[in-house]
Amino acid sequence: MDKIDRQTASGLLSQQVTRARYFFHHPGPRSAGPLGLVMGGREHCNPDYAVRRSNFPFYGLEYVAAGRGTVRLDDRWQELGPGMVFAYAPATRCEIRTDPRDPMVKYFLSLAGPATPRRLRRCGVVIGRTRPLAAHAEITSVLEDLVREGQRSGALAGRICAALFELLLLKIEDAATLAPHASEPAREAFLRCKALIDAQVERLGSLAEIAAAAGVETSSVCRWFRRYQGTSPYQYLRRRKMNLAAEQLIEQGGLVKEAAQRLGFADPYHFSRAFKAVHGIAPRALLRSRRTG
Repeated sequence: MDKIDRQTASGLLSQQVTRARYFFHHPGPRSAGPLGLVMGGREHCNPDYAVRRSNFPFYGLEYVAAGRGTVRLDDRWQELGPGMVFAYAPATRCEIRTDPRDPMVKYFLSLAGPATPRRLRRCGVVIGRTRPLAAHAEITSVLEDLVREGQRSGALAGRICAALFELLLLKIEDAATLAPHASEPAREAFLRCKALIDAQVERLGSLAEIAAAAGVETSSVCRWFRRYQGTSPYQYLRRRKMNLAAEQLIEQGGLVKEAAQRLGFADPYHFSRAFKAVHGIAPRALLRSRRTG
């Protein structure tokens, strides 16, 4: 797909973040049609994070996954916390600050096209206003998929991202109609753990680490995954690791031991066995097919 120039994009992104992941699509508002996804990402805000702008090239849609903060949209200051969504227009005076005691983790999408305000209103998001959403874990999961797929290349990448973006808007529209207590607590907890695995797949290595990161008992994580995923949390983590490994080997090449290290495997032979168990092919064979393909 067409990409926005990274040097241009760097001037639009905050430098007060860590562990940020970005994707870039169309080169500007005129190429996006009635509604287009320009760029987006996931950011861990530093304690000193503060963004002030009054002239931005695109519409913005932001969603807080964790932490606390405040946002000023024109003349209105509003509180931010997990599950809060807000939007702004190119001319909106926007100031975003994180609470240094509880820095935010948030997703953002930059949008272009004249249909943007109308489409956002359809899903219950008004430019210049914040609103809390139910189904927090479901929305986070879709956003994580969108960021991951946005970083990939390939002939179908644009269509995949467009489909995920439309799914996100539908999820927001659905969540905006739900009362916070209407969701099923166990399913919300499962989706929260699943989204955590998706977001930290390279760092997590065991069931104990998953449970510790989610702040729950290992038995609860196992019960939720058996009920809603039909597999164990460790099996889900291993498959996500091996899918990511296959993507990296196909797109970047490199050594098998390097791929193993990136995904937390100290033993490349253990990594190769796990890879073959999931994909039915050894990673070295996949690399050979990449070179000869």
